Amino acid sequence: MSNVVVLDNGGGLIKAGQGGERDPAVVIPNCLYRPLTSKKFLHPTTTTEEDLTSAAIRRPIDRGYLINPDLQRDIWSHLFNSLLHVSPSSSSLLLTEPLFSLPSIQRSTDELIFEDFGFKSLFVADSPSLVHLYESSRRPDSLLSEAQCSLVVDCGFSFTHVAPVFQNCTLNYGVKRIDLGGKALTNYLKELVSYRSINVMDETFLMDDVKEKLCFVSLDVETDLQIARKQGKDNIFRCTYVLPDGVTHKKGYVKDPEAAQRHLRASPSAAMEPNKEAYQLETIAKTEERKRVDLTKNEFDLMNERFLVPEMIFQPADLGMNEAGLAECIVQAVSACHPYLRPVLYQRWFYVLLSATLKNIHVFSSLINSCHLQVFFVLCLNSIILTGGSTLFPRFAERLQKDLRPLVPHEYQVKITTQNDPVLDVWRGGSLLASSPNFESTCVTKAEYEEHGSARCRRRFFH
Repeated sequence: MSNVVVLDNGGGLIKAGQGGERDPAVVIPNCLYRPLTSKKFLHPTTTTEEDLTSAAIRRPIDRGYLINPDLQRDIWSHLFNSLLHVSPSSSSLLLTEPLFSLPSIQRSTDELIFEDFGFKSLFVADSPSLVHLYESSRRPDSLLSEAQCSLVVDCGFSFTHVAPVFQNCTLNYGVKRIDLGGKALTNYLKELVSYRSINVMDETFLMDDVKEKLCFVSLDVETDLQIARKQGKDNIFRCTYVLPDGVTHKKGYVKDPEAAQRHLRASPSAAMEPNKEAYQLETIAKTEERKRVDLTKNEFDLMNERFLVPEMIFQPADLGMNEAGLAECIVQAVSACHPYLRPVLYQRWFYVLLSATLKNIHVFSSLINSCHLQVFFVLCLNSIILTGGSTLFPRFAERLQKDLRPLVPHEYQVKITTQNDPVLDVWRGGSLLASSPNFESTCVTKAEYEEHGSARCRRRFFH
């Protein structure tokens, strides 16, 4: 069997390796960076130990789509030759591509793969279908596997997609998108910290680390905002992040990791109990502290920024964006699906699901015919899969469940599945697909590309 390179080419990270393996061999940022100590842009490695303070960054992908093919060629060349050590001419490539990619971008991608690198064949897949494939294989006895249908919520680096998947095919007409991802959240955190503490607008790598270590999703924003106004130890959200000094440590770190996790252990009622005496003492101390300005301070405090940043995924209107929140997008995605799915889904799984509770066959038939979306509603809401790095925020699934429950009829059960590794499981789905016996027959070969062109070959991938 020939070698198959599986490449999950994300806007933030590249995950690459051989098909059939459990984990990718290489996980690196999809960018070039230039630290202050260098005059040229460098390729990131898996063990980068340089001081990345105020490093300049160039990315080939913006808002999820390829905008700089020349830069992407440079990054891929380093990946294939120096990190993976593969020969493209004797290898096939399974590449992930975002939904609704423009034909001009697809042509540029195909030119890179066949003309610049000379891969033997190509298969293009989207992330939701690979996530569904991996979860179905991981849980063969689940409803998701039996029904071959799920709703994938992909909160990635550049955007958030809510995509219905049926029999390993993403239903494009039901896909909903929010133009918010990990990059936008990092930029928002940089603005908040720069306004309240110190200027960190050029510290992309540093603020990514702050976001990943300290941010979390709030289950009750109003209550948490009141707690964040408290002083001293009553404010369980206050934590300190120490900046790198370039001498003793080249990366930032949380000053007191144990204190930074207090909010996960404290109950809301206990956190809201007032302590008037401590409040007065802390107010006096804070007034005196404000009079002393320490220009050598190499750290900053975070309070309500920790949960206001992830809140943007659930309430984009707070940023002035005219878009629905994540829970509303899920309901819209399910409602947009075609009514012709009703007989297919009915034959596949609906009788098995409800026959135990609906004893009367007449009641069962009338329930099926009452609403063309009902079958798909029940199925998708029982098979919501969270993937993407932005779903790693603590309490993300609990908050989504809380927001989604009032929008869904009470007779429908809402079940949210969190992947073990939301960052790598898309690649694992691709690795599973690449190891299937008939994978080579579904690929577009270099000869077919040269004869028919990109547009005709792309029809094979339902794009």
